[in-house]
Amino acid sequence: MGTPWSAPIQEVIIKASTDAQKLLLQVQTLDSALIQLAHRRRTLPEHGELQRLTVESEELDDALVAAQTAVSDLEADQERAEADLEPVRQRLARNQQRIADGTIADPKALNSMIEEVEHLKKRISDLEDAELEVMEALEEAIATRDRRQAEAAELAERKLTATVRRDEQLAVIESDATARRQDREALTPQLPADLLALYSKIATGHGGVGAAELVQRRCTGCRLEVNAADLRAFAAAAADEVLRCEECGRILVRTDQSGI
Repeated sequence: MGTPWSAPIQEVIIKASTDAQKLLLQVQTLDSALIQLAHRRRTLPEHGELQRLTVESEELDDALVAAQTAVSDLEADQERAEADLEPVRQRLARNQQRIADGTIADPKALNSMIEEVEHLKKRISDLEDAELEVMEALEEAIATRDRRQAEAAELAERKLTATVRRDEQLAVIESDATARRQDREALTPQLPADLLALYSKIATGHGGVGAAELVQRRCTGCRLEVNAADLRAFAAAAADEVLRCEECGRILVRTDQSGI
């Protein structure tokens, strides 16, 4: 049990009709509902889901950029490999043509040309093997990039779905909150100014709960049972006297359910 609330010395006793006090309970009900709606607004599961999806999206974006970069680099490698091959192929074709047409009369020069042709064939084979490795790596990189793009599209759809669901929930909450605020605005002008001011001050320091009903000798604000001495004092108090819970300090409203 917390430290009992103590009323300041010479505190002015506020008077309010029983109807006004019961009206204050209606205001409290609306305020409590608004607090609950605000809590719902802050704690919607979709908020957490969207945060997780955002983190996942950022990680996937990085992976997609890396995959796209790998594809670009390998495409450049393939272009270079093809560029390296082309002049060698052309030279091989020229040499083979010269050998075939018999224009080389010198046996030594012909033999040298034949050796060069074999060297060029080996060079082309090596370059083609290197190009094939690049092409295989490029094919794998393209497949990885395409997977990342598909994953990004699927994730974007999930984010959109979660966003729509969140916005729908927020719209429902806001509609409910607007209705409660309008009801509250219709009630508060009917309350005595000093009673409303006291209620607002107490609510500020008590989690938004400034008034509570006395039900079966128990304060519904702090949930503590009122002791016998305080119950006798409450029972003897005038109907228009605004009571305070001796434990939590909230305005305590008597009703037919109070048990006194």
